[in-house]
Amino acid sequence: MKSATRFFFAIVLICATPAMADTMREAVLRKAALENGLRPAEETWPEFEPEMAAVGRLLFESELLSLTHNVSCRNCHLDEYGSADGLPLAHGAGGIGEGLERMKSPAGILSRNTLALWGRGGVGFDVFFWDGRVDASSGEVRSQFGIMAPSDDPLVVTVHLPPVEFREMIGESDSTEWLRQGDVSAAAWVLQEIARRIRETPEIAAPLAEASGMDVGELSYLQIAEAIAAFIRSEFRLRETAFHRFIFKGEPLSDQELAGGLLFYGRGRCSICHNGPYFSDLKFHVIPFAQFGFGFNGFGIDYGRYNFTQDQRDRYAFRTPPLYNVTKTAPYSHSGVEPDLAGAIRAHVDPLAKIDTSRLSALDRAEVYRKIAIWSLEPSYAVELSDAEITKLVAFLATLEYNPEPVQ
Repeated sequence: MKSATRFFFAIVLICATPAMADTMREAVLRKAALENGLRPAEETWPEFEPEMAAVGRLLFESELLSLTHNVSCRNCHLDEYGSADGLPLAHGAGGIGEGLERMKSPAGILSRNTLALWGRGGVGFDVFFWDGRVDASSGEVRSQFGIMAPSDDPLVVTVHLPPVEFREMIGESDSTEWLRQGDVSAAAWVLQEIARRIRETPEIAAPLAEASGMDVGELSYLQIAEAIAAFIRSEFRLRETAFHRFIFKGEPLSDQELAGGLLFYGRGRCSICHNGPYFSDLKFHVIPFAQFGFGFNGFGIDYGRYNFTQDQRDRYAFRTPPLYNVTKTAPYSHSGVEPDLAGAIRAHVDPLAKIDTSRLSALDRAEVYRKIAIWSLEPSYAVELSDAEITKLVAFLATLEYNPEPVQ
């Protein structure tokens, strides 16, 4: 009888083991996510004024913000591309169409990939652009404006910059060539001209003046930037994802998703940089991606954060991109060199698998070696991942998707 009883319990234990293992793995993943700063999406929602956000939508979609009347913010931030544009390098002023069609048009080509807007200006999201040229992480706004920042709101400061950038929102022509001098007064003139146009456009000026509590004649670019910032905070608030529902509501993940999540927070070491409520530490790291295009510094070189700090330790460093809707925002990296997510992950841990050094010039190879030397200090240095494991990571990252329907 005792033998039969022991046999029965042994069978029960064997049969229960897979379920128990899944429960343990799920518990480990939930604990890791919470310890690495994941929070319910609504805890990141910022305050904003709905009336200003409504006017901000009009401004976001208006070509009046382009000095040369040929691009709007919306042209490069599209829902179907996860609020990016689906192109390796941003195609700004003068571009026609979306996606690949835009590449066939006479657009101004920028040196970097378009960043998505999800979470921008949310609670704790205070570092902007690939190189952090607007950075309020220290408690004060640091930007190209120096001590003359137009606002103590870093997102409002950020919105001041695209309209004064060549090829982004200023088309290249003989009539705009004088603006290349880079003088602060030239940028101020552009913003004043945009404000004049808005004041003379009743369907935008009237609601903007009412939302700002000002007369139309008093409106400046500051109120325009505040409205666009309110729209971004409203439109691009984080939404609940399948991973949030797994963590906070106990909904299941697939075997692939669960395995990918454990890799993400474990041996893959992804969460060392991709952490917090935005899956970004909002800090700067060096990943030796191959450079695509002419680069911010020209000649196929982009020194990243260094351009704004002049600190040698920041050479080739870029801000950790958040990961919401990352499956929709291909191509990847600051220069859009990686066409798919699996390749981007491979480049993090095994860059020479993605760079054919035999086809590079001596100068280009030297650039690669310098990047790898700095990357050797990063958490992703020489982490070994198989193709099957990278597939699992991609499956996990797909749990961070959501649709762009308005938040109720």
